[in-house]
Amino acid sequence: MTAHEGPQELEAQFEQWRQYVLRRRELQAVDADELEDHLRGSVDELVAAGLSPDEAFLVAVKRMGSLDDLSREFAREHSERLWKQLVLTGDSGSPVGGTRSVRDLWVMLGCAAGAVVSVKVPALFGLSFADDGSFYARNFTLFALPWLAAYLAWRRGAGRTVIAALAVLFVLGAVAANAYPLADDSQSVVVTSIHLPIALWLVVGLAYVADDWRSSRRRMDFIRFTGEWFIYLVLMALGGGVLSAFLFNTFAAIGIVPEAFISQWLLPGGAAAAVVVAGWLVEAKQSVVENIAPVLTRLFTPLFTAALLAFLVAVVWTSHGIDVEREALLLFDLLLVVVLGLLLYSLSARDPLAPPGPFDKLQLALVVSALAIDVLVLLEITGRITDEYGGTPNRAAALGENVILLVNLAWSAWLLLSFIRRRTPFAALERWQTGYLPVYAAWAWIVVLVFPPLFSFA
Repeated sequence: MTAHEGPQELEAQFEQWRQYVLRRRELQAVDADELEDHLRGSVDELVAAGLSPDEAFLVAVKRMGSLDDLSREFAREHSERLWKQLVLTGDSGSPVGGTRSVRDLWVMLGCAAGAVVSVKVPALFGLSFADDGSFYARNFTLFALPWLAAYLAWRRGAGRTVIAALAVLFVLGAVAANAYPLADDSQSVVVTSIHLPIALWLVVGLAYVADDWRSSRRRMDFIRFTGEWFIYLVLMALGGGVLSAFLFNTFAAIGIVPEAFISQWLLPGGAAAAVVVAGWLVEAKQSVVENIAPVLTRLFTPLFTAALLAFLVAVVWTSHGIDVEREALLLFDLLLVVVLGLLLYSLSARDPLAPPGPFDKLQLALVVSALAIDVLVLLEITGRITDEYGGTPNRAAALGENVILLVNLAWSAWLLLSFIRRRTPFAALERWQTGYLPVYAAWAWIVVLVFPPLFSFA
């Protein structure tokens, strides 16, 4: 390679580019070597033509085009890899890789079986889905998510400190869900059932990033994992529904009604196992689903933007306030979370080297619309807290969540605007979003641990 100034800085740029390339599972190490060799050759030519090393590197990367296009080109050229990724044992290009894939499969099966057993253990103590619905509503994620975290921690080779932290947090979640003597119709039961899964999912995130939790890139990988895991889980839920309907109707046709088996075993056990299996599928088949991210975000971002803008126009036109009762609060908070999820998933799928474009402006419109709706919700909540019902668990939880969302959406809008104006790098928005995850986790834990006694078991 041609000698030029700043070799250490240039090598660091090559290494950063290579790590980004390797995030595309279609591209193996040998492909990255080929691309890097091509990139280095282009840099040498540009340096020889008189450009500085930094300028030569940026121009050479730009000439290579979109990495997604390169990934698709390699996938077409080596199409057998895509088919291998669809096989249960994965791509066994080497003896070590094949052994690891088989070991992953067996560990996943063990964790899935553990989740199924965990769902049925309460039945040994006389608890049933029909009579103890509130217990299962509070605890269902405790049956499945620890096993998913165990699989991810094993796969990441998590250290003892991380494993101990995971165990403590899951035990704390179990205590929060069951220690308080709440009535079945208590608002705190509903609040705990909603917030405990959020708190525990971010514990799963700790298992995913393991000892690399300070890395914003690893945290963004977890966001990508969350979106893909949800896609697989929904697909398996749809398939499970078809299977259940098929079993019920076919056995009913011969005089056997398998309702008890389906309701007591197949559905709860399948749901718990699917949580673990979906995580394994994401880990084993990332490149197959990863290409769905740009499609989903580009499809739903304009639709949600139009829907939010239409809602704001309707609010102004009718001058009608927002209903902030329990169901409405859940709906609006869910809407804001979906908007934030679209933004996060879009960030995880975006090429950080690409300049701002029209889609970034559309995302800015989406975030600003969500911010306006959040302000309206906050105004209604603060007004209702002063009425005769006062600060109920639902309203207090919603107040905190909307304040957190308000801060995140406001700063996200500012960073997006600065990025569009080319004043802020894209990485700043990524660091902000991934660094904000502990805030959501902290609030979820406060709600499940502090709210029940604070509101006197309301």
